[in-house]
Amino acid sequence: MTGDNLYRCLSKLIKGRVTASEPMSRHTSWRIGGPADFFVEPADSDDLNRALAWARSSGVPVVVIGNGTNLLVSDGGIRGLVLKLGAGLSRIEIRDTAIYAGAGVLLPRLANRALQAGLAGFEFLAGIPGTVGGALLMNAGANGCSMGERIQRVEAMDFEGNKVTFDRNELKFTYRNSCLSHRNLIIIGAGFEGLPCPGIEIKKRMDQYQSRRRGTQPLELPNAGSVFKNPPGDSAGRLIENAGCKEMRVGGIQVSLRHANFFVNLGGGTAADVLELVHTVREAVEEKCNVKLSLEVQMLGEF
Repeated sequence: MTGDNLYRCLSKLIKGRVTASEPMSRHTSWRIGGPADFFVEPADSDDLNRALAWARSSGVPVVVIGNGTNLLVSDGGIRGLVLKLGAGLSRIEIRDTAIYAGAGVLLPRLANRALQAGLAGFEFLAGIPGTVGGALLMNAGANGCSMGERIQRVEAMDFEGNKVTFDRNELKFTYRNSCLSHRNLIIIGAGFEGLPCPGIEIKKRMDQYQSRRRGTQPLELPNAGSVFKNPPGDSAGRLIENAGCKEMRVGGIQVSLRHANFFVNLGGGTAADVLELVHTVREAVEEKCNVKLSLEVQMLGEF
């Protein structure tokens, strides 16, 4: 079946948004990435199931993304189908201290809904521009807190379309990682437990975290957050600065003056620019600080 026929078949099956040759630069916070052959934003979990069934029957590989805030997509793009979990999976329900959030819920929205319900434990999410699904996979965190701390259960779907639920005791979260990231699963939602707390205290912490973020991160330019993981007991940003890499530049990508572990897109930056800068910075840190940095950013596509 030709690409056009595959696209027509997919379009008839899906209620959500369907495109072909979709520029992934529109879906990554770095504003980098070539075209995906097929692109779907499912309207709900049934839509997701139908898209997966289409991919299986068509022999098309599948990649799943959230808000694209921790991704480097290659300049050549992504072969196959990209599933973006967004508005179609963005339901939030709160009952007493229990919060359910779909995989496509933006983290600042989850933080604000918890604030409105007088539930603490989610304040650190206010400044993270990702989604619940992606944040759980990598156990995203900030200000000494992380996603796995308040989790009670995770709902997922395998690539055959079967749903599975994991309880808290079946889940393991470590620094910027989770047991879910190594399984062939798509997170579709999660249940959390909040801590009752006066809203004024929650809001104060949220404001402090966001103020700190605005003062220390280059939010005015496209970036993907922290490029490297922090080594145990140290800071990747400090090591990069000590290695003399601050403001180092390759093409349109530069090590941020404000935070050395953020690489900003000054305009026209490419994935190739990012990779070259990553390689140069990593070598400098290893040579001058005797530390080998590990990537925190996820790479997708043809490299």
